[in-house]
Amino acid sequence: MRILLVSTQDYIHHPVPSRHHYIFEELATRHEVHVPHFHVSRAPERETRLHVHEATRFPIESPLFHYTLNAPEHYRVLSRVIREQEIDVVVAAHVLAGAAVITAARRQKVPVLFDLKDWFPDSAAAYYDNPLLQRVIRRSVLEIVRYNLDRSDRITTVSPGLVDKLAGYGYRAGLVTNGVDTRIFRPTDGAPVREAHQIAPGDFVIGFAGSVERWYALDRVIGAMPTILERVPEALLLIVGGSLFTGYLPELRALAERLGVADRVRFAGAQPYAALPGFIGAMDVCTIPLSPPQWVDIALPNKFFEYSACGRPILSTPIPDVQRVGGEHLWVYRNYDEFAEQAIALAAERPRFATDMSSYDWRAKAAAIEAILEEMTAP
Repeated sequence: MRILLVSTQDYIHHPVPSRHHYIFEELATRHEVHVPHFHVSRAPERETRLHVHEATRFPIESPLFHYTLNAPEHYRVLSRVIREQEIDVVVAAHVLAGAAVITAARRQKVPVLFDLKDWFPDSAAAYYDNPLLQRVIRRSVLEIVRYNLDRSDRITTVSPGLVDKLAGYGYRAGLVTNGVDTRIFRPTDGAPVREAHQIAPGDFVIGFAGSVERWYALDRVIGAMPTILERVPEALLLIVGGSLFTGYLPELRALAERLGVADRVRFAGAQPYAALPGFIGAMDVCTIPLSPPQWVDIALPNKFFEYSACGRPILSTPIPDVQRVGGEHLWVYRNYDEFAEQAIALAAERPRFATDMSSYDWRAKAAAIEAILEEMTAP
């Protein structure tokens, strides 16, 4: 198959790999996969098996202005790629660029799969603090998402909660959850990471790995540290990741200073994907402090699969789809008093787990998407 992927990110430079990187790098081992380059990120260029097509006329860093001002260029480039590369099927996942490629594909009678990886009206609005601007963005993005879904031949999404949400809007979606690369994420000795970050062998490390943005309530986790340290003086919070579009990270540093726990909170910054298992291996318990209620009911985060594959216990807010997968390594807290108590209890035991995540391996997810695309392109 000749596939055109229009991902949700700057595929080449985005610092955090997404489901589309994992799935389509695998598919590119046996299919010809093309992808446009939205030059909105400034991270180092990643290696790829995909055929990359420059689609940026105005390299503006603000996602809102970038995708709005470049929309005509996106349509022009994507139309040309579909025609000249004789594309068999389009996988769209972006909001504005998705509308461009879907319009181009329909005019050239090429089938489209829309892969909805989160609920874009809420995720787009989450980057802004102004309530009026949030409402405008949420309403505008919803209209574009519905335009895209109405004109797609098939829809897939990442969680049972999102399947149900789409059904409420009248759309039928297939489920292909997020996953994990079990060749990389497995129980790993965290001693080298501890040594590099001045973490004592006996420290009890509460960890987080992911994007440091406001939808993860890391401020509440830091706020629980004084209580935890009263009972577990060797407790330490390790935060691995960076902020892409907000000033949340400096706020967290300042909060740790104000609470007098800065010496027991380590910020490791963004790390290469291949290094993450070592950081998770340095953690005694991993956290998923997902906060916004509109996201909790539709979320099934990658980090759940990654933490699980590394054999670590997980402390999570109540996320229904995470709880459906479950496992003996999952603890759920409903407030930060419970978080502190559960962390203190885990400090006494420091358990490890052997969790089989093979059914969630990205290779299995790539095969699921491949089967759908083959159905869509069958004579």
